[in-house]
Amino acid sequence: MKKTASMLAIWISLASNIVLTAIKIIVGLLSSSQVLIADGIHNAGDVIATATAYSAMRVSSKPADLDHPYGHGKAEVLGAFIVAIILGAASIYMGYHAIHALFEPPGKAHLIAFAAAVISLIWKQILYVYTMRIGRRLNSKGLIATAYDHLADVYASIAASVGIGLALIGDHFSYSILAYGDPVAGIIVSFLVLKLAFEMGRESFDVLMERSVSSVQIEQYAALIRSVPEIKRIDRLRAREHGHYILVDARLGVPGNLTIQEGHDIIRGIKQKIQSAHHDVDEVLVHLNPWYAES
Repeated sequence: MKKTASMLAIWISLASNIVLTAIKIIVGLLSSSQVLIADGIHNAGDVIATATAYSAMRVSSKPADLDHPYGHGKAEVLGAFIVAIILGAASIYMGYHAIHALFEPPGKAHLIAFAAAVISLIWKQILYVYTMRIGRRLNSKGLIATAYDHLADVYASIAASVGIGLALIGDHFSYSILAYGDPVAGIIVSFLVLKLAFEMGRESFDVLMERSVSSVQIEQYAALIRSVPEIKRIDRLRAREHGHYILVDARLGVPGNLTIQEGHDIIRGIKQKIQSAHHDVDEVLVHLNPWYAES
């Protein structure tokens, strides 16, 4: 069910990006709207980004094997990192185009271009909310990256809508200066998209470098471990994200006179406790150290 929901979301995103790319470029060419053409080219990059996320999610869903005993979860994180790079490149392109437009004579605005930008804005906002909701529910890095990609498009569509709208108002009331609202809005949005790409890329990089989960999560795992009566000491407790799931590693002190069977039962009980309370934990590795009461 989880795989079906995530794949449906990514397919809807891919199809939407293809349709919006075609609409923006065609309408942009017909209306000579440079901002809409630029937004369409940005959307073409989104097609590549979404296809990358889809491929990474397919790989990450594969079960563990001999070569990848911890599973393929990081493929999804790698895909999210690539999406961040594509977003960053798109923001630089949009910024360059917007700055260049400031030094060119403003073009004539068309109502059809404004309508296309508004439709894109509404469509992408719906896709962002839908994809992010599923991505967070499934803890899917690929879907969350795709949702942020939609959010970047929302920013771009806002810029296009505001820019074209100001130009239409300027044409109607003979305020030529308003025609430059398009490139100014584009510059602002390019910075917003670049910031979004940087934050997304940094988060993916942290996971790839096996950064620890938050101290709050670590303390939650520790509390569950301490609730086991036989545990006398936590020598070490670590946890890291591995794509859409988490791996927990613990070294624990237990009475040294316990049998191997008793130790095995303790380990199994700890694993069940943590996984029952935290469904995103896929594996709990426990090493037991002997503990003796001080004389």
